[in-house]
Amino acid sequence: MASGIVRKAMVYLGLTDDEYEDYEVYDDGSSGAPRRHAEPVEPAAATVSAVRPMAREVADASNGITVTPRPAVVRPITPMQSAKVHVVAPAKFADAQEIGDRFKNGQPVIVNLQSNDRELSRRMIDFCSGVTYALAGSMDKVADQVFLLTPSNVEVSAEEKRRLQERGLYRS
Repeated sequence: MASGIVRKAMVYLGLTDDEYEDYEVYDDGSSGAPRRHAEPVEPAAATVSAVRPMAREVADASNGITVTPRPAVVRPITPMQSAKVHVVAPAKFADAQEIGDRFKNGQPVIVNLQSNDRELSRRMIDFCSGVTYALAGSMDKVADQVFLLTPSNVEVSAEEKRRLQERGLYRS
């Protein structure tokens, strides 16, 4: 009995082939004589066809549709070198729309939450991280309670970083 369980486990795991001699007689009810299951048949080498390439255009005569595959087009994304950063100090959560609109248009945004209460700051950080994730951008903490949201195709220039550092909004 134990060897039967071990054998079934090995068959289940694919460690051994399943042999048909272990099966019981099968009666389909159509004849009086019992029959055994058929032995598995390996496909003959002559029945296997060779791999052949498909034609570029495939025409279906039944409905007259011709399918032509489109060529793949890869366009590189070149970062804009001189992006002017927009600074927002939100007073209420409704100001998040301005942040999202600027970010969607490809403009980096500084979000200054230094003068906000804890609840509004938490909600704005959640919103900003969601927007940057959804639009494949990045969000960096550049000072205490100050965040820089950068779209994926934008690079903030060194001159712009220096200007923000002078205003106390960017720390390197």
